[in-house]
Amino acid sequence: MSAKNNRLITRIPAVEVFPVVEYATLPAKATEFEAFPVRATVFREGHDQFGAEAVLITPEGKEHSRARMYDVAIGLSRFEAWVMPDRPGDWSFRIDTWSDPWSTWKHDAGVKIAAGVDSELMCEEGARLIERAVLGKIITAPRPPRMPKYRRAKPDAEAASVLKRAINVLRSADTSPSSRFAAATSSRVEEVMARYPLRDLIEATGRFPLQVERRAALYGSWYEIFPRSIGAVRREDGSWKSGTLRTVIEDLPRIADMGFTVLYLTPIHPIGTQFRKGRNNAPEAREGDPGSPYGIGSPEGGHDAINAELGDFDDFDALVGAAGDLGMEVAMDLALQASPDHPWVTEHPEWFTARADGSIAYAENPPKKYQDIYPLNFDNDPEGIYHAIVDVVEKWISHGVRIFRVDNPHTKPLSFWVRFLRHLQRTHPEVLFLAEAFTKPAMMRTLGMVGFQQSYTYFAWRVEKDEIEEYLYELANETAHVLRPAFWPTTHDILTPQMTSGGTAVFALRAMLAATAAPTWGIYSGYELVENVQRPGFEEHIDNEKYEFKPRDWERAEMFGISNLLQSLNRARAAHPALQQLHQISILGTSSDKVIAFSKHVPARFSPSGEDDTMIVVIGLDPHSEVFSEVYISAENLWAPDTKNPDSPASWRVGHPFTLNLVDELDGEEYTWGPVGFVKLSPWERMGHVFWVKSFQMEA
Repeated sequence: MSAKNNRLITRIPAVEVFPVVEYATLPAKATEFEAFPVRATVFREGHDQFGAEAVLITPEGKEHSRARMYDVAIGLSRFEAWVMPDRPGDWSFRIDTWSDPWSTWKHDAGVKIAAGVDSELMCEEGARLIERAVLGKIITAPRPPRMPKYRRAKPDAEAASVLKRAINVLRSADTSPSSRFAAATSSRVEEVMARYPLRDLIEATGRFPLQVERRAALYGSWYEIFPRSIGAVRREDGSWKSGTLRTVIEDLPRIADMGFTVLYLTPIHPIGTQFRKGRNNAPEAREGDPGSPYGIGSPEGGHDAINAELGDFDDFDALVGAAGDLGMEVAMDLALQASPDHPWVTEHPEWFTARADGSIAYAENPPKKYQDIYPLNFDNDPEGIYHAIVDVVEKWISHGVRIFRVDNPHTKPLSFWVRFLRHLQRTHPEVLFLAEAFTKPAMMRTLGMVGFQQSYTYFAWRVEKDEIEEYLYELANETAHVLRPAFWPTTHDILTPQMTSGGTAVFALRAMLAATAAPTWGIYSGYELVENVQRPGFEEHIDNEKYEFKPRDWERAEMFGISNLLQSLNRARAAHPALQQLHQISILGTSSDKVIAFSKHVPARFSPSGEDDTMIVVIGLDPHSEVFSEVYISAENLWAPDTKNPDSPASWRVGHPFTLNLVDELDGEEYTWGPVGFVKLSPWERMGHVFWVKSFQMEA
């Protein structure tokens, strides 16, 4: 093996590093002010002790922070530490490893002196080791390290005095070796050695890339609307007057009052007339049918234009500004397809697929057919298509849009997304893209790998307790470094069978699951009214808003209570950092298979308040029947079980009884639980609890 290749392994090896994406050719995902785990398999030859640290590195190449790694899988040499970046940018991390002569001596001397073997020799070796600590002398790696030269700081005068006294004690022949050992390893000496550690043979792995993005890439509450329905009015002759961007502005306070942070607009562009779809996806539109807004483009313009019935760019700018004043961002649909009337069709016919009869191939998702949509063919003129799409996105960015929901990204080449997303990351790092892809896991994960900041998920189809639990574990522990999940109980395209029965209760429990289990969640307008009737044969709403105007009577929402629940959920999310993060979730045991329970935790050192934030969520999964269940809690469910880990409460001990003081953030009621809690959940009273752990007391 060449010297160059030999340096792939550090003197104290750290291998199987996580999070690493595609051999570090792509960056792992991270978010400002969210802690994430760094893991590696760390070991060495022989039996001497060693240490490892995760080192977080800023975009400028400076060390941001270090975190000691602890063994989290005894016998497997799997080490872990948690770190947290504090701003967006191109970060990285590495792992430093070293030989730990102090820990080695303590172990060996403790065993030998207790057994009366080489006691005097062990005391002398300890004294010499502490002399090295006083002088700051370390043993360097035998080859140049791949890190700045490590120089150990000399102890200050007070610390040096403590160490010198320990040296003298170890060499006191009139004292027993066991007493000398105890004095040399006292808490005071240990504190000094921890501040000025001896790290021999210290070396570092290479750097592993991290793409750190703004907070909204991780945390947000989305509200989806069809702008034309907001304020739409049916005239006496049966025709419709469309809602406008200005009428959307009038509705913003209602949406903001429920606590939503993102207003998601389905396409607002001109709609084609050729092959325009009618109600419920009918192949032919009737007079007055508005068509699907996803059939983008008419002689009036394409993706860079606004449907005149909705308003103009002055109206759009007013909407963005009004939303911002209420604490909301505006997200736009980016649907890369064209109606037969789109200017692209006549100007660039090579951008589409021609069939044998000379016609242009329309979109299909068997058994669904979308005759009003022509998919783009990225192979005929990739440069032309790329620049056209960049121009479209740049235009909307210039009008204040910072979030795009991308329709069906899995039907476009990944090579396009790599180039496009990298360009936008360089030019507009604040802009976020949500991948609307319900397809094979490999594609969904890879879309996240290549740069999509958020992703739709399989949440809507995870119904049973075991599959929900497995999915939450997967998203938090296996894919969080490549895919940020967004949970939606329904969308304009999705109404699963579960949502068609169970009435208000099922809408309540799915909202609770979505809002508490994922940092980003969203609802489709009308959720407050429990709209739950499927179009026969399809998992979507009857009288689908994609094909018709659908104004709603929001005063009716009060009878369902969902609006109040949404407000309470979003209020709890805003108040508790534990509900805003993805990584730290623990599944709790229950006595009923119709009740799911989990905890989420942010330790004090990563919390904005400087205090621990722990939540316990308990949700009933049966929208038809009353259910009783015990909930089983252990301290290791709430916090890290390694007592050496700084994230473990000092008072925590395995197996000791404890008391939890809980506050339900949905109604303010307080509860007291021990290791076993009890819930009664029903469709007629409440479907769940969102508990804040107000305090924790370990019993004697």
